[in-house]
Amino acid sequence: MANPRIIVLLGPQGAGKGTQARLVSEMLHVPHISTGDLLREISSQDTPLRRLVAETMKTGKFVSDEVLAEVVRTRTEREDSRNGYILDGYPRNLPQV
Repeated sequence: MANPRIIVLLGPQGAGKGTQARLVSEMLHVPHISTGDLLREISSQDTPLRRLVAETMKTGKFVSDEVLAEVVRTRTEREDSRNGYILDGYPRNLPQV
């Protein structure tokens, strides 16, 4: 198996990360992984992780770095990510790196 391509797009809100990620995702045939999309996806599931994320978001707080790392790890372990993926806006801070 070839080494997977992992691309990380960083930049301020509204800079076009999502647009560029979608284009590159289509070109390279790898998934575009956005933490915002992941959190919305998880909110529709019935799992312990969803309950933790939902409780945090309900209070208006940000999901902790540890929980967000678990969300991203869980997503990147899916079969469609084995050849690589594009992270859109993650990591957002030094502890997430």
